[in-house]
Amino acid sequence: MGGVRGPWDPPQTPGSHGHRPQMLALLWMTVTVTVTVVAGGGPEGAVQFLAVGDWGGVPDPPFATPREVATAAAMGRAATDLGADFVLALGDNFYYKGVRDEWDPRFQETFERVFTAPGLRELPWFVLAGNHDHAGNVTAQLAYSRHSPRWHFPHYYYSLRLSLPGTNASARLLVLDTVLLCGGGDDFGAGGAPRGPQDAEAAAAQLAWLRGRLAAARHDRYVLVAGHYPVWSVAEHGPTACLVQLLRPLLRRHRVTAYLCGHDHNLQFLEEGGVGYVVSGAGNFVEESQQHGGAVPPGALRFFFGAPASPGGFAHLRLDAHAATVTFLEATGRVLYRVALPPHRGGRGHPRVT
Repeated sequence: MGGVRGPWDPPQTPGSHGHRPQMLALLWMTVTVTVTVVAGGGPEGAVQFLAVGDWGGVPDPPFATPREVATAAAMGRAATDLGADFVLALGDNFYYKGVRDEWDPRFQETFERVFTAPGLRELPWFVLAGNHDHAGNVTAQLAYSRHSPRWHFPHYYYSLRLSLPGTNASARLLVLDTVLLCGGGDDFGAGGAPRGPQDAEAAAAQLAWLRGRLAAARHDRYVLVAGHYPVWSVAEHGPTACLVQLLRPLLRRHRVTAYLCGHDHNLQFLEEGGVGYVVSGAGNFVEESQQHGGAVPPGALRFFFGAPASPGGFAHLRLDAHAATVTFLEATGRVLYRVALPPHRGGRGHPRVT
């Protein structure tokens, strides 16, 4: 089972919405969390985790959708059968307007009481914020880290160092807040593209932090970056122009292994410029639109799943000495697609479908 080597001191966050000075102060902080895999977490020499996005239930009773419940159960089975050391939550954790404060009942109703499968109970969750979370109080989600041993949300953006057990190798997972980078947007309906950052100076600070972290990660076996908005997507929202402009060049320059995201409510894998793009946004809704198929580079899309009758889905990642293997799973347990990505330091290798 994976564990957090620490402890670390989480940022001091206000308990209610509307404390903008404190929030802005947090944006200038950086937090590094080290994750260590201990015996029993999976095959020797591997770090494994589940990635699920847009899983945040509904604001009315029972506060969880049938798809969220089915996906939670399937994640538990995958954690037991395939192995998992932690869960990466890719944003839109609480539909439709986030939470009010750190004592909001939604933490229990949509998270603690839903993800109860034996394989999930002891796993740490590392969390980032989506646009629906920013419609509420994100600082309350950070503060909830003090109330739950499962919930780890130390800062709006932060770095995880993953040690591959039995080796001297490590991987780096850089967690972003793409809403602070690019602005708010709507998950539903037309005209919902991000409108630009509310605070350009804070957005620039996050981008500078990312540049520094990517430069420092040059010796890591794998480098993963995660955010809520997609860089590339063929689905309803399509590519995020802000990230194509700001983030894509950094991912390519630093030969990042993969970028993980949600926002579009389906499962996708795209590859462009040696970078894998994992969209895992089917934790609560599933949508079949590929209306932006012409907006991604030719040949980039390798896999898409958005069957309207599907009970949901998520991704499983396994990092070992040889490859970073991404497996897309439906909530039925069916393996939909699997691809192996080469190590960060192994040159410009190409993804291999297995």
